[in-house]
Amino acid sequence: MGRQWRTTGNIHEKDLRAVSDGVIQHGQNLSRGRGGSADPIACTLMEEDDLVGGVTGRTEFRRLFINYLWVDASWRGQGIGTELLHRLEALALEHGCCDALIETLDDSVAHWYRRCGYRLVAHLPQYCGPWNRHTLLKDLRSDGVE
Repeated sequence: MGRQWRTTGNIHEKDLRAVSDGVIQHGQNLSRGRGGSADPIACTLMEEDDLVGGVTGRTEFRRLFINYLWVDASWRGQGIGTELLHRLEALALEHGCCDALIETLDDSVAHWYRRCGYRLVAHLPQYCGPWNRHTLLKDLRSDGVE
């Protein structure tokens, strides 16, 4: 069968996964070529057998890259997110990281990260509709509080 162009709705899920996996693999190869090695890092909190919250990311080039921080809605407002964040930062320090980077589209979450010692390093207004993109960085070698 020859060349076929496919568009949304006609593309198999496995092919979409192959595209994202290919981009990730390419990035990892570039990173390794410059001495990088991404290692996953995470912290979760369980109550009995139920997941209360968690934070995930990776460490690479002496930096903690935070991907996701989540606390179940029924547990919010109890300091669990802050504790998860601090525990991941401490773990990253043990892995030789000097700083931590996080991005969010939520203005109130960006303010919360600032209260946790992060400083705004980039801001893109109306990145996605009404949401602004915030990129924040924290020096892990000090208390980082501003």
